[in-house]
Amino acid sequence: MLLVLLVFIVLLLIRIPIAIVLGITSVSYILISGSLGLLNTVPQRLYSGLASYGLLAIPLFMLAGELMNAGGITKRLVRFAKVVFGHYRAGLAYVNVVANMFLASIIGSATAQIAMMSKVMVPAMEEEGYKRSFGAATTAAAALLGPIIPPSMLFIIYGVQSGTSIGTMFLAGIMPGILLGLSFIFLIMYLGYRYQLPRSEKEPLKIVLEASLKIIPALLVPGIIIVGIISGVFTPTESAAIACLIAIIIGFFLYRDLKIKDIPDILVNTAMTTATVTLLIAMANIFGWVLTFEGIPQMIAKGMLGLTESPLLFLLLTNLLLLLVGMVIDGIAALIILVPIYLPMIATYDIDPVHFGIIICINLTLGLLTPPVGAGLFIASSIGQVKIEELTKSIFPFLIVSIVVLLIVTVWPGIVLWIPNMAR
Repeated sequence: MLLVLLVFIVLLLIRIPIAIVLGITSVSYILISGSLGLLNTVPQRLYSGLASYGLLAIPLFMLAGELMNAGGITKRLVRFAKVVFGHYRAGLAYVNVVANMFLASIIGSATAQIAMMSKVMVPAMEEEGYKRSFGAATTAAAALLGPIIPPSMLFIIYGVQSGTSIGTMFLAGIMPGILLGLSFIFLIMYLGYRYQLPRSEKEPLKIVLEASLKIIPALLVPGIIIVGIISGVFTPTESAAIACLIAIIIGFFLYRDLKIKDIPDILVNTAMTTATVTLLIAMANIFGWVLTFEGIPQMIAKGMLGLTESPLLFLLLTNLLLLLVGMVIDGIAALIILVPIYLPMIATYDIDPVHFGIIICINLTLGLLTPPVGAGLFIASSIGQVKIEELTKSIFPFLIVSIVVLLIVTVWPGIVLWIPNMAR
């Protein structure tokens, strides 16, 4: 097993894609252990890891995000945030956070939001007088809201892995997402007055009203998703299909920014992103199966139970472990690997699986912005054209605030479960 672990670490260090790392490590274990009969089961495991109705929501939500971006919905959300909040000190930083909160209710992927918003917000903030590193840090941190505010790819995968209702996970993410967004706004307020960050000119009331009217159709998508799930009219997967339909109607007929010629590129982008995610899910499923075969989940569970009988202390230790894991392993891969390990333990400690799902998803999302792997850091650094060292320094206050929110959510599960309990 030590040799297999060495293979895993070496492949990570030479920056092989995580999906390939998981596949090679799994096959290496089978060959090294001499359990060649397991090779016959690998294709079945690859398929079974993807044979879930809930996973259908992932390409549908990705498609909805692509349609809304091409249909002019994204730029109108950013425009609305700018005319309403831009005139405050550090106004564009507020705009960055608020726009990301809107987009989080559409896209559901932090890396996609970082890539999209870095192109728009980092040059705009630099032009207004902000340091480029601060603009990139604000954009990357605000994009953390993507996997927390529903719909969320991580919530879908966790729901499929754990058997937890995806709709309930979506509802549970609303309050932590709002809390995280507000914490960033308060941090920016403090930084704005301490460092006298720039402010924009206040827009006339007419412009504000015009932007507000234009955003109403854009808000139909997240609104219908949440209302539909709460009321039980449709499932999260069905809501993703409805979101695509609404995005097409708005883009084609209301905003008229979506053109027939855009459709092939939209479908190709959706297919490529979906293929990347599904390959990762399939490979991580094999890796998790190998860990289970070796008895790793049982060993970890026994060790944790030997450390403490307190559910709260268990969750705090889990936070520490997950933050470390998120630094070196992609969030989706880590989620698929760790959920089967933790499910028996949370049952033993009588922890609500919805509460635990929010905790693990926030932890692994934070891993996007922590070195050495930190995919979100590298995306923001590359697109924002900022040195990784400067970006890491600028993003540190946002990470501290995020960890504080994580601890609040961990200690008070009522924050997470309030809306799901109301919807029951």
